[in-house]
Amino acid sequence: MLLARYQHEFIEAGCDEAGRGCLAGPVFAAAVILPHDFDHAILNDSKQISEEIRYQLRIEIEEKAIAYAVASVDNLEIDEINILNASFLAMHRAIEKLHLMPQFLIIDGNRFKKYPNIPHECIIKGDGKYFSIAAASILAKTYRDDYMQQIAIEHPEYDWHTNKGYPTIKHRKTVMEIGFTPYHRKTFRVSDPQLSIF
Repeated sequence: MLLARYQHEFIEAGCDEAGRGCLAGPVFAAAVILPHDFDHAILNDSKQISEEIRYQLRIEIEEKAIAYAVASVDNLEIDEINILNASFLAMHRAIEKLHLMPQFLIIDGNRFKKYPNIPHECIIKGDGKYFSIAAASILAKTYRDDYMQQIAIEHPEYDWHTNKGYPTIKHRKTVMEIGFTPYHRKTFRVSDPQLSIF
């Protein structure tokens, strides 16, 4: 069972990102502030939920959240500052877009670049522990998937409508045969063992 809050003293936002391990496209991030008493029987880490349910949950999250925002960092910025810093930047941009500024942040993962004047706590596998991080993971994932579906129309041969830019065998083979598109992350080697799907 996920928890509604990490702490109860301050207005709290959960933050997560989607698309760190992709060969193409931006990294997306979301920040979500939920009501103190928020509860949900199904909401969980986006990776544990089907695509259909994720989109249903997105509607509920956007209806019930006190505040939410989604932001991205494109592939050119990723190549310039690296994917870890790009993930932090995407989360910072999402926080900046919130119409209600949180007083405390809970971040999925074990590292984060401090957002000015707001304390935070990094939580490993936080998207499976706290509703607000799970909600952020749903928004980041679905909005990124929407974006990848759009650019897949321009480059259908890379199969982004199904792989969403992740390094599947077909995606890798297509890159090796045809080359990069303007949406690819040039600093990500197609044979990089960190991107292995095996």
